[in-house]
Amino acid sequence: MTGYGRSSVAFKEKTISVEVKSLNSKFTDLRIKIPQNFREKETELRKMVVDRAERGKLELSIDVKSLQGDDGFGLNRPLFKRYYQELQSLLSDVAAPQSDLVQAILKIPNVISTEEQEIDDDEWSTVMSAMTDALSLFDKFRLAEGGAMEEDLRTRVSNILDLLGQVNPFEEERVSKIRQRMYQNLEEFMGKENVDKNRFEQEVLFYLEKMDITEEKVRLEQHCRYFLEELDKKVNAKGRKLGFISQEMGREINTLGAKAYSSEIQRLVVTMKDELEKIKELVANTV
Repeated sequence: MTGYGRSSVAFKEKTISVEVKSLNSKFTDLRIKIPQNFREKETELRKMVVDRAERGKLELSIDVKSLQGDDGFGLNRPLFKRYYQELQSLLSDVAAPQSDLVQAILKIPNVISTEEQEIDDDEWSTVMSAMTDALSLFDKFRLAEGGAMEEDLRTRVSNILDLLGQVNPFEEERVSKIRQRMYQNLEEFMGKENVDKNRFEQEVLFYLEKMDITEEKVRLEQHCRYFLEELDKKVNAKGRKLGFISQEMGREINTLGAKAYSSEIQRLVVTMKDELEKIKELVANTV
């Protein structure tokens, strides 16, 4: 389930910005981008985000900027001098130009580094305040999205129930058409005078029993009602259970199609499948 929350707070001469983002995923995958001097707090930060988000492809970013525009950095002078002397000597030996030597050295790791200061209790308290605000906005974003998804899910499950109710008239008509077609075929093959009507009725009943879709209709309706009941429950994590229920709905719809023997019922089944696929897509994006 997607989510987004961002908060910025001032602390002395700094601005601390916290951003939390999430994309749907079956698993928990959290990536953290924080200043180096916050690394000792990484476990605490990670727990806060994972506990709130539960699962998903998550990203936490904390940025600290100086309001004066003088973010600290350091030049490792001894290291720079050593690189310069060694490289200058090497370039002289091979008669290579030295015009870009300074720029090349500055790109070497550890020559320039950000000055790190230990985080004090007041600054960490400010970070926690920004984290709390960002996570609250993150929750609001997901609740708004979840509400829209819930409404869409209810509509689509109701559509399946409506389509299921439209099957009954075609089911009765189907039985009549099948009986008539079987009798005509039998007359053409054996002749009307040779047809044993009692035996014919027994065979028709046996055949129609195999085509009966009453149980499938009942189970599909039960699954749909169960799905709606789960939506009503005040539980945060319900995506997996809804996914299981939607799978059972799919089994019954597929069996309806296999036993339909009616173009009208098949059209209804195709529409049910379309609604179910959209339900599965939505459920896959829920927590």
